[in-house]
Amino acid sequence: MLDREEYLAAWSRWHGGADTGAPLVRGWLTLAHTLARPLAALPPWVATAAGALVAAAAVLPATSGGAWLVVAGLLVGLSGLLDSLDGALAIGTGRASQRGYVLDSVVDRLTEAAYAAALWAAGAPGWLAVGFGALCWLPDYLRARAGQAGVHRTGPISLWERPTRVVMAGLTLSGAGVVSGLEVAGLEAGRVVVTSGAAVGALLGAVGVVQLGVWLRGELGGPGEADVPPPD
Repeated sequence: MLDREEYLAAWSRWHGGADTGAPLVRGWLTLAHTLARPLAALPPWVATAAGALVAAAAVLPATSGGAWLVVAGLLVGLSGLLDSLDGALAIGTGRASQRGYVLDSVVDRLTEAAYAAALWAAGAPGWLAVGFGALCWLPDYLRARAGQAGVHRTGPISLWERPTRVVMAGLTLSGAGVVSGLEVAGLEAGRVVVTSGAAVGALLGAVGVVQLGVWLRGELGGPGEADVPPPD
């Protein structure tokens, strides 16, 4: 098993030279590496599958509402840790592969759809939950399309990376569970917290997309008269 600094460097290489110096990203990766060390013999795909199942399971307690929202928030957090654990196991033990990298990215998007569904089930307006989920997907879609266009760097760490999405969804659901049953200006407090948390997450997602868009504009160059977009 690689030590922490070796793991961080290897993770950065697998993610197009992404900066691991940001406190939230470094802390998240360090936690995943710490959890992975005693589990080094575990196949990475087991953690990947477990993360997807736990994320999907969060929707049920979110539907139940009340104090069950705390459980939903904890399941979201656990799914995020499991997702990071599979990467730590794969990279830290030298078992990382292109196939596993793609599979992990697909599972990430599915778990984020589950987070959006949990927010909707907990009381967030449907359009806002959809916006939250779409803005979880869009930054990684932009990076993937940029890679197809020849940009091989991941780019700057935005405000809306994977750890932020997990923390935002988990804390929103748990916070709503803590205040469920109370009222704020005649409104059910849990619903207010869920709606506010989803709105803040969507706002952070929009800011993150703008950050990436500004960077990509410099990487791809401005439009020119001879530019012809390739067919989809």
